[in-house]
Amino acid sequence: MSDSETEETKISTEPVENAWAMKIPSFKPEDNPHGMVEESSFATLFPKYRERYLKEVWPLVEQCVAEHHLKAELDLVEGSMVVKTSRKTWDPYIIIKARDMIKLMARSVPFEQAKRVLQDDIGCDIIKIGNLVHKKEKFVKRRQRLIGPNGATLKSIELLTDCYVLVQGNTVAALGPYKGLQQVRDIVVETMNNVHPIYNIKALMIKRELMKDPRLANEDWSRFLPKFKNKNISKRKQPKVKKAKKEYTPFPPAQPESKVGKQLASGEYFLNKEQKQAKRQQERSAKQADAAKRQDERRNKDFVPPTEEASSSRKRSSAENASSKVDVKALKAKLLKANKKKV
Repeated sequence: MSDSETEETKISTEPVENAWAMKIPSFKPEDNPHGMVEESSFATLFPKYRERYLKEVWPLVEQCVAEHHLKAELDLVEGSMVVKTSRKTWDPYIIIKARDMIKLMARSVPFEQAKRVLQDDIGCDIIKIGNLVHKKEKFVKRRQRLIGPNGATLKSIELLTDCYVLVQGNTVAALGPYKGLQQVRDIVVETMNNVHPIYNIKALMIKRELMKDPRLANEDWSRFLPKFKNKNISKRKQPKVKKAKKEYTPFPPAQPESKVGKQLASGEYFLNKEQKQAKRQQERSAKQADAAKRQDERRNKDFVPPTEEASSSRKRSSAENASSKVDVKALKAKLLKANKKKV
């Protein structure tokens, strides 16, 4: 081999800035002239309602896999599909691609879309969403949010990611380029985690426009992307009167005083049995006397006469008497003053 040929065969091990920009080298029959060593096969089950459709399109499936030197079998009794390699199969990975194709067809993906997975630059991803939400009502609402009104949200996701997306039961089947599959998975998982898909769709649209500008190729795009703030409010009823939290102290609260400690403080601990009994009897009799006093007050309350107010006639007569009284001294002074003026 010449030096130029050895340089071409060398594989670069240096880090790559943009892995998506790399081109996948095509695998040709010349790369594997001896074929496969052993036969490989994969089988998958399909539901009863898919039987009629698969029976109709199965001749097309056999024709499609025969181009890659594979064999396909449909067992309607067991409800299974099988793909196998043959002696002429030269691509070792094509059996994996064929397995993905029959998996997608079992999950209601039409054959026209499922056969695209046999291409080198196309992959598939089956996203399980059944265990992401525990409550059935929430799960149904969020799954419907992913589809959107009349399938508008799902259609916009397909246009932005260049992927075929099918929501079926507890799974979401996606088919398309590998970069688009990654974006679809992020959107689906975030939607089931209560993030509306419109935020991710808007971000993808902005990124698509930013990619057209070469000046922004090496800049941070986070300032252009929408920021989602979680505004989930607890539906638990809040109490009308909220207790103010006590200020945190690292020291534990003081221990409550024990019964013996209280007796020691009052001196009762040192009394003998007769003295304790006499003290208790004294306290009991004091309580009884106080209760008897309150009971007598309550009983005698009905026999206390109310305070009577003076009648209106008495008030009027007293007012007249007060007005009839003449101030004699003031009258004398007035007469003396009038006599002086005459003189």
